[in-house]
Amino acid sequence: MVEGLTEFAPISSTGHMIIVDDMWLQSREFLTKYVANTFKVVIQLGSILAVVVVFWKRLIGLVSFTRPRKNAVNEGEQLKLSQVIVGLLPAGVLGVLFEDYIDEYLFSTETVLIGLVIGAFFMIFADVFAAKVPTAMTVDQITYKQAFTVGIIQCFSLWPGFSRSGSTISGGVLVGMSHRAAADFTFIMAVPIMAGASFLSLLKNWQYFSMDALPFFIVGFISAFLFALLSIQFFLKIISKIKLVPFAIYRIVLAGVVYLIYF
Repeated sequence: MVEGLTEFAPISSTGHMIIVDDMWLQSREFLTKYVANTFKVVIQLGSILAVVVVFWKRLIGLVSFTRPRKNAVNEGEQLKLSQVIVGLLPAGVLGVLFEDYIDEYLFSTETVLIGLVIGAFFMIFADVFAAKVPTAMTVDQITYKQAFTVGIIQCFSLWPGFSRSGSTISGGVLVGMSHRAAADFTFIMAVPIMAGASFLSLLKNWQYFSMDALPFFIVGFISAFLFALLSIQFFLKIISKIKLVPFAIYRIVLAGVVYLIYF
């Protein structure tokens, strides 16, 4: 439930999962650190499936080179697979290079609280300085320069708690995207980057699976899928109206509450 509800909102699903992990997951005898980490990866696949269900036409269009969408302003204007790749490359490269360091030193409640607060102020900054008239009202109007700049800003999300969607949506509105265009671009980029990270983690931790944990994996996967499906639909309806500040306030309040509980 926590994974599904937080994965695509700009509030850091990783941060929430680390907090929940400290409170519950690793208290189970058969859920060792490695199995618990793999569990969190498996339920992310449920969230990925939810994105595929919501954006299936768009995803097929990326790989099949279909005709331009009806809402395209100019003939031939349509989000391209190459633009998605350009947006993915910076964080993808840094993630592979520093994966072990991040897992070893940054996956803690303390670092999550730092990421939540700093990310919240970055989101407020983005809303304050967002373009008055966006140059990309829809995801089809995004340029390669905008895609690459969002990809650079997405690197901040390698710090747990900062939030991938929080960094990319904030970066998007700062470089001239509308909130909805930035959100759509974020969700589309989520499929390959989350699928790739999940595959690598499963490959790395496959030996830690056990039959005792299997029911948890199945229930977690289904739950994440259903709640992510609801979360995506709801988020896409409200993001253009409420923008990022309410989510930033939630992050600061959450960090304060967790700090009081843990420290």
